[in-house]
Amino acid sequence: MRRSFKGTVHLLLLVSLSACGVTHEYKKPDMPVPESFRGGSTPAKGIPSDSSVAMLPYSSFFADTTLCALIDSAVANNLDLLVAVKNIEYAQQTLNTSRLGLLPTLNLGVQTTQTHPSDNGVKTNLEDNSASVTSSWEVDIWGKIRSRNRSALASYLKTQEAAKAVRTRLVADVASGYYNLLMLDVQLESSKKNLALADTTVKMIGLQYDAGQVTSLAVQQQEALRQSIAGFLPAIEQKIAVQENALSTLCGKMPGSIGRDRALFGIKVADDLPAGIPAALLQNRPDVRAAELAVRGAYADMGEAEAALYPSLTVTATGGVEAFKKSEWFTVPGSIFGLLQGAVLQPVFQRGQLKAKYEQSKIKREQAELEFKHSLFKAVGEVSNAMVSLEKIASQERIATERVATLQGALSNAGQLFGSGMATYLEVIVAQTNTLQAELALADIRRQHLVAKAELYRSLGGGWR
Repeated sequence: MRRSFKGTVHLLLLVSLSACGVTHEYKKPDMPVPESFRGGSTPAKGIPSDSSVAMLPYSSFFADTTLCALIDSAVANNLDLLVAVKNIEYAQQTLNTSRLGLLPTLNLGVQTTQTHPSDNGVKTNLEDNSASVTSSWEVDIWGKIRSRNRSALASYLKTQEAAKAVRTRLVADVASGYYNLLMLDVQLESSKKNLALADTTVKMIGLQYDAGQVTSLAVQQQEALRQSIAGFLPAIEQKIAVQENALSTLCGKMPGSIGRDRALFGIKVADDLPAGIPAALLQNRPDVRAAELAVRGAYADMGEAEAALYPSLTVTATGGVEAFKKSEWFTVPGSIFGLLQGAVLQPVFQRGQLKAKYEQSKIKREQAELEFKHSLFKAVGEVSNAMVSLEKIASQERIATERVATLQGALSNAGQLFGSGMATYLEVIVAQTNTLQAELALADIRRQHLVAKAELYRSLGGGWR
């Protein structure tokens, strides 16, 4: 037994010393990023990575308390986000399981064996009683188990980042839906105002028709304009109800009305938002971080696949008491027994299959690296698009505001001139139509302006803190 024990120890030492380690340490892919975003100015040298508005919590970024309350409700109750949280919990259990892989197994057992020979056999009744403890341990000489643990850790962290990405998208979607609702309120109010004006004009033209100053065509055209404006109202009211239902769903509630205590044009839009530097996206954007963690996991999987090509070493130790009679179990040291075994298993016929799996893991790693690069390119592009949109929409809103003011003045003049007989009904109709369209367009441009601001916040990785 002593010789067997020494042989096992020598085997352990020999294999341990010869182990060169095949685990693949993670190497972050080389990712050259520009110094600034397109559409933004080049930041000064030494600018800190936390200078971006993405570092602000949404309660500080969005000034509207009603909007922040909606976002709070969505973060707490949104079903997609709750599913992402459950994915985190599942990944946590997987990680806990993988961490136990380095520990030996331990089994307790009590066994009684009785042998009853045949009548024609040896007339000896044998009874064997044993109580033992058996422990088995796979020596992680090639890093296979460590690689498995790294992969589980990367998967766990990736699910966390995925949940953050869902939350970031959720914040932006709630803000976008809320701003769309405010825009519809403005459009509904503007349509009602223009409908009342059209009603007044219809009455005025009716009086002129009775006086023989205009033909019935004038009455019909103005009535048609009034009917066209009236048709806007149910369409806008339908959109309001649909948007309220959508926001309710995002907030994890049954469809219902959404309160708002601030008008669309009562919200200040800041255009000088600091975007920081593109390199900060590697830390701020949850989807970019998740893509990088996928690369980490792919490296770990590749290490595990390569380690499977090499021999595995399992050490098994068994000890306890054994006796033919139960009464002699605890007669020590005579009843004590022990066994130590070391087994080295080298795959032979499965080597080709294991080699193919290793090559597949290398391809998976390369795919993960490409997806990581793609996610970063996409992130930089989204920020650049949002910055350009914020700048250009601000210019559009200034022009649209001036146009509305001009057309409202023209509409007022047209009404006065028409009342004094110095303007035709066609001029009034054109003025009313142009003013309504301009007011509706201005409301939509303001919505786009606010949404571009929220999109910049999201694209920079804000909203998950």
